[in-house]
Amino acid sequence: MFGFGYALVPLYNVLCKQLGINGKTDNQVDSPVSTIDTSRIITVQFLATNNGYLPWKFHPNKTTIEVHPGQNAYVTFYAKNESNKTMVVQAIPSVSPGLAAKYLRKTECFCFKHQTLDSQASMDMPLLFHLDRDLPKNVNTVTLSYTLFDVTNRANKASTEQEGRIR
Repeated sequence: MFGFGYALVPLYNVLCKQLGINGKTDNQVDSPVSTIDTSRIITVQFLATNNGYLPWKFHPNKTTIEVHPGQNAYVTFYAKNESNKTMVVQAIPSVSPGLAAKYLRKTECFCFKHQTLDSQASMDMPLLFHLDRDLPKNVNTVTLSYTLFDVTNRANKASTEQEGRIR
């Protein structure tokens, strides 16, 4: 059971990427767009959850914003490690409706890499994105959800393996 839980995040990432399901984004950095479609306004909602019993506070600092397709938007998510030890987490994104995922372009995202926080430390984690102008006209609301997973053991194991290779 422990092994399955340990492998859940990378397995989830691979399956969603290969099958194109659950609104997974590809985490590729795109350059900013040059034009903005001011004739449309898209409501973007933000959700945040912790997987299992992760002892962190985690929430978007703004739950909703309005953007024009092509317009860069910047928001932050608050995270606080409420445990008594340093922890490493990975944020897994999901986009709804799933169709909108291919039109979401993230320039900067806390989900691109592991986030490490000492015991009782907190931070605002950045997200810079835009929605392509080609977003279908019938999509007026996009929900961007992040789930935090504890990857402390995996990060520590990788760090130990790296140290073992350097001599």
